[in-house]
Amino acid sequence: MSEVLEAAIFDLLSKVPSGKSVSPEDVARSVDPESWRRTLGHVRAVARGLARQGRLVILRHNKPADPDDFKGVYRLRLPPA
Repeated sequence: MSEVLEAAIFDLLSKVPSGKSVSPEDVARSVDPESWRRTLGHVRAVARGLARQGRLVILRHNKPADPDDFKGVYRLRLPPA
């Protein structure tokens, strides 16, 4: 499941302009349109792992968030080049 989610995250990010972000809901819906809500927790876990590796930035209020200490609504963006 994590490889599928990782691929979906990077696929969606490749389709948005540089510096723009995607929502975890968009990722979950692209993987499982019927039961996307069940996938949201998995998206968060994969995003946290990718952020720890420096391959992804988790945004809260349009600012980078600590992947080990964030709550609530968030978005995903590629790290600056």
